[in-house]
Amino acid sequence: MLGALLMLGVSGRKASANSHLFRTRNGTDDKPRPCFLRGTRICTVSGYRNVEDLRAGDRLPTTFGRTSSIRGMTSHVHTRPSADVPWPNAAKPIRIARSALADNSPAADLYLTAPHALLLDGMLVPAGDLLNGTTIVRDEAAEFERLEYFHIELEGHDVVDAEGAPCESLLAVIDGEVALSCAPRVSFDGRRNELRSRLRSALSILVDRRRPLDIVRDRLEERGEATSRVC
Repeated sequence: MLGALLMLGVSGRKASANSHLFRTRNGTDDKPRPCFLRGTRICTVSGYRNVEDLRAGDRLPTTFGRTSSIRGMTSHVHTRPSADVPWPNAAKPIRIARSALADNSPAADLYLTAPHALLLDGMLVPAGDLLNGTTIVRDEAAEFERLEYFHIELEGHDVVDAEGAPCESLLAVIDGEVALSCAPRVSFDGRRNELRSRLRSALSILVDRRRPLDIVRDRLEERGEATSRVC
C-alpha cells in the first residue's frame, strides 16, 4: 500500500533533513526524473533495504555487471500548498501492483516515477508507457502533502532489483556526456505514437504488425485484466 511506503516521514509537513534535496515549486516539476519513491526496497548484497537508507559505496546485485557500487544518492521532494490542490501528473507515482509483471514481480507494490524504466523483454521501458488501468496505474496520492523520490547512481548504468522487479539505475550525465545505456530504450514518445500502437494491437487479430513495445504493453494489460477478474 502507498501508505506503508510513505509512512517514514513523507506524509508530514516537516522538511527532510537531507541537504541535497531539490524542491519543486507548488508541487510541479518541469523535468520529471527517473527515481524511486521513499520506502521502496532495493536488493543489496546484504539483503533488501529501503532506498532512503542506501549510501555511496553500498554494493547492489545488478543484471549486467553482477554487482556494482553506488556512486551517489540524490533525492528530490514534491510539495503542494494545500490538501485541496491535486498533485500534477509529473509528481504522481506510478504504482505497479504485486505480480503485475510476472509472478512475484514485483513482490510488493512498487512506486516510481513515470520516466523510470523497467527491463522487460530485453528493453528498457518507462513505467508511464505501461499504464493499463488495473495493475499499473498513476496513483493519486491524494492524502499526502509531500512526496520524496530517490535516484541511485551506480558506477555505470545497470538494472537493479526493486521490490523484486528489474529497474534501471540513474542514467547519469558525466562531463556533459550521457552515459551509455545498459540496454535498448524504447518508448511511445507521445500520445500520437501511443494511438498508433493501439491501432496496431487492435488490427493484430488480422495482421500482426505490432512492435516489441506493443507486445509488452498488450501482455501486461491482459495479465492485469485476468488478475482483476480473479479478484
